[in-house]
Amino acid sequence: MKKNPTLRYTGLSALALAISSMGAHAGPSFQVGDQGYMELSYAVQIWAQNRGYTSSTDNGDMTDTFLRRNRITLNGQYNDYIGFYAQLEAGNDSKGGEDDRSVYYRDAYLTLDYRDELRFILGRYKNTFSRENLEACLEPLTLDRSTMSYTPFGGSRDTGATVWGNLADAMFQYRLSVSDGREADEVVKDSPRITGRVHVSLFEPEYSYGYRGTYLGTQKVLTIGAAFDSQSDVAYDNYGARDGTRDYDATTYDIFYEQPFSFGTLTASAAAFDYSVDGYPVDPDPALTPWVEREGNYVKVGYLFPKPVGMGRLQLFARGDDVEYGEGTGLSDTSMTSFGANYYINGQSLKVTLEHASMEFDEQHPTNPALQDYDQTTLGLQVIF
Repeated sequence: MKKNPTLRYTGLSALALAISSMGAHAGPSFQVGDQGYMELSYAVQIWAQNRGYTSSTDNGDMTDTFLRRNRITLNGQYNDYIGFYAQLEAGNDSKGGEDDRSVYYRDAYLTLDYRDELRFILGRYKNTFSRENLEACLEPLTLDRSTMSYTPFGGSRDTGATVWGNLADAMFQYRLSVSDGREADEVVKDSPRITGRVHVSLFEPEYSYGYRGTYLGTQKVLTIGAAFDSQSDVAYDNYGARDGTRDYDATTYDIFYEQPFSFGTLTASAAAFDYSVDGYPVDPDPALTPWVEREGNYVKVGYLFPKPVGMGRLQLFARGDDVEYGEGTGLSDTSMTSFGANYYINGQSLKVTLEHASMEFDEQHPTNPALQDYDQTTLGLQVIF
């Protein structure tokens, strides 16, 4: 196959910048064949966390140290057109005393970059629905994502195929995915999950499949996005009688802004979500969770100091999240506010994060401490090799 420099550049940059959740970081590279290469990297996030309750039956404070993320990643190109990405994960190891977590493939997919306007992904990979889920978890603005960013069926990942591409010099981007969605004995009919997303970048383009939570002042970005997510016949309205059919639909709208100034870099991001099965079922199946009927939003802001502070760079951040469930009790409806700081010793490859969060429930559960107001403080260390 004849080499195409333009395709090679766009293919490699898409893979390197954000098609993977590793973002722009890469370890050693090995040549494979005449045209291919493979990269190996390792990333770990170690969190020490103090929380205002221990369990659903214990309201005493708990301090826990665990591996929030613990990943080995392989990615590369077979030739100018075909690439791959595989990620082994053993996340949340030692959280709550659960040691020796199993290692599994969090991601495993192939890419086909025919041209910048027409690209394909096939395998298991990140849902193309919400911006924050698509932001690299190793390049966030705040400590972690909102729960609203995760979809009811598939969570953060699903298995299927996506066609996507950039138009008008990457000012516009489109995506359309067909994936498994919910597959279980509880579904009325095994239907495909359809997800679509578009965005417009009004300043510098965000041209990769994934995003970043902050560009650390290296880009001027203003991106507005919207997406839908749907699957027919995902649940019975009355599971006991096997009667009635519920379809799943979701929408999200988001905006991201970052701009460097002489006084520092400002970052701001917000999103709204609406997940629905047309009302929580009268008699839901045992595997159905309140996540299927909820709406919410988040807002987050950041400020990066223009000059180093000591041996690194300091970034302050704050965020607010609101979630309202439609299951009827109101006991899970929450508002969370948090603030903290990132200290970048070597960019995202070596950083320390400190965050304090306060969780407030609209209605306090009378006996379950996990559904009562609490505070949480987390100190995190991230290293990427």
